Parts: sequence; structure tokens; C-alpha cells
Amino acid sequence: DMTYIQTKRNGWCYLSTIMDLHSRRIIGYSFSKKMATDLVLKILESAVKNRTITGDLIIYTDLGSQYTSDDYNQHLTELHIRHSYSRKGYPYDNAPMESFHASLKKECVYPVPVFED
Repeated sequence: DMTYIQTKRNGWCYLSTIMDLHSRRIIGYSFSKKMATDLVLKILESAVKNRTITGDLIIYTDLGSQYTSDDYNQHLTELHIRHSYSRKGYPYDNAPMESFHASLKKECVYPVPVFED
């Protein structure tokens, strides 16, 4: 999945992550100023380096243009990875990633300032 993060220096940036749903670990991520197919291709390579690909590997994404692009799907085919998509407008299909991104933003990206007495 991909999420938007606003930064002071670069404005809106994009974080793309891949989670192994079995272990609930992040096995690949990439951060960029551009929301482009290159971002998700880069993260796919990162994830592949961190995991052994088996014949039954499935990657689950939303219907974003980066994930539906010919380049991305061709790369998945070359890696023998099946592609499954969430339903349009239904974020619950990808709840683990949505939850991870929400926690990341709340705890690390936009923490509430602590006031001292």
C-alpha cells in the first residue's frame, strides 16, 4: 500500500510498504517525492530481496494506477507472483496495511507534542 506524508522540506511525499501478512513484518518500503510506478517497482525489489519467493506467493494491492500499470504487472509475472486487488472504495480489504500506516503516522510522523509543567 501507499500513504501520503506531509513534510516541511519537501511537501507531500509518498511511502510505499509491503507487509508479510503471515509474520506481520514490513519486508520492503520506499519513500519518494513522486507517486509513480518506479516507487512500487523499487519496493517490490526490496521485498523480493528479503523473502524467498515460492510458487504460491500472492501480492495484494489496491487499484492505484501504480499497481495496475503494465510495468508493475509485467514484473510480477516475471517473478511468478500472483496479483490480487482490493475492491474499489473498500479499504477494509487491506486493513493490515491501513492500520500499520495509521499507527506509523500517529506514533512517528505526526506525534502530539508533550507539554511540560
